[in-house]
Amino acid sequence: MESVSAAARRGSMDRRDGSVDFSIASETVDLLKEIGAFIEEEVFPIEPRIGTEAFTSLLPDLTSLRGLVRQKGWWLPQVPREHGGMGLSFMQQAMVSEVLARSPLGHFVFNAQAPDAGNMEVLLHFGSKAQKTRWLEPLLAGEIRSCFSMTEPDRAGSNPVWLETRAVREGDEYVLNGRKWFTSSADGAAFAIVMAVTDPEAPPHRRASQIIVPTDTEGFERVRNISCMGDSGSDWMSHSEINYEACRVPVSNRIGEEGGGFSIAQARLGPGRIHHCMRWVGIAERAFEIMCQRAVDRELAPGDRLESRQTIQNWIAESRAEIDAARLTVLHAGWQIDREGTRAARTAISAVKFTVARMMLQVVDRAIQTLGALGISDDCVLSHFYRHERAARIYDGADEVHKSVVARQVLKRFRSKPSVGRELRQPGEQLSKR
Repeated sequence: MESVSAAARRGSMDRRDGSVDFSIASETVDLLKEIGAFIEEEVFPIEPRIGTEAFTSLLPDLTSLRGLVRQKGWWLPQVPREHGGMGLSFMQQAMVSEVLARSPLGHFVFNAQAPDAGNMEVLLHFGSKAQKTRWLEPLLAGEIRSCFSMTEPDRAGSNPVWLETRAVREGDEYVLNGRKWFTSSADGAAFAIVMAVTDPEAPPHRRASQIIVPTDTEGFERVRNISCMGDSGSDWMSHSEINYEACRVPVSNRIGEEGGGFSIAQARLGPGRIHHCMRWVGIAERAFEIMCQRAVDRELAPGDRLESRQTIQNWIAESRAEIDAARLTVLHAGWQIDREGTRAARTAISAVKFTVARMMLQVVDRAIQTLGALGISDDCVLSHFYRHERAARIYDGADEVHKSVVARQVLKRFRSKPSVGRELRQPGEQLSKR
């Protein structure tokens, strides 16, 4: 894992002007190398089974690896020590996420997988004591899984305050009715956190609440696993359509205050986007290594290797520069979150969300093209990345939404400072004579 170490050290910067910058501690570099070696030696060998076997058949081996992760003290890298995790800073978590992402199974083995990691965060920060005891503790222990049920087939995912699913209060219960889809990992989950409208007359950002619904509740129906590019998946590796019909749960299952669903979702999604971005950097790094190895190994004729082609050299050079640039921008956004909080870093978060997703897909595509027919086969992990990661430009806010966020913030500075750009000549003005 020398490349990870080198990349980490490239993140350390010194500013001669005295301004504060981010740096990466040597112990973090060592941790990344150790975890990276574990992923290569223990997790990579299981990957070829992903395309040919149901996820459930992998669970015995994955459970065994989870035991090894616990022994090494790497369990829950995203969770504070007092709750059984590694207690890493946010930036450290992001860097570990990159290393885990080199395998589609890496996050699962460390119990840092979506959507469970996000649900853990929600329950840690907003859950009641009873909710933490019943749901969070077994989730942290890896004894159960969960899902997050927000996206609806008949409502634009880019407008999270426009939901159709209703949760009507009747005494000490909520009665839920509605339809959700792309509820990831619902197959085999013990509970869902459902985003539902509890007060349709409230201001848009106060209409919805987040409510825990056990999947064995009467009226909870997992309609199907949605086939995505020919793959319906199973268990954790799946996306489900869910029907909620007269689904009754206690009011005590509501997370936080009534109408607080949107603010909780925003608190969850901001940091989550950074983790996704670093996961995409890890995927791009793995694809890059596969591409380079193929370039030096593949002969087009005796003694004539693929690496001699200028197009391949261009792809390698561009990919190396783009991955490094993406990594540093994401780490800087994570550093900003550590120092100033998610709200202050919201523009940086949106910027890295669309740039890193685009970079990752471009590198994966180049790698597939370099490998030719092998690249699209399930003999290579690239096909899994290509099929499952195209959604990176859609979930957690489509690229176009995040671009609008960044543009609005940038333009706000120019509106508030009329002097900016005053050197530009207005129409009809004469150029000054020198």
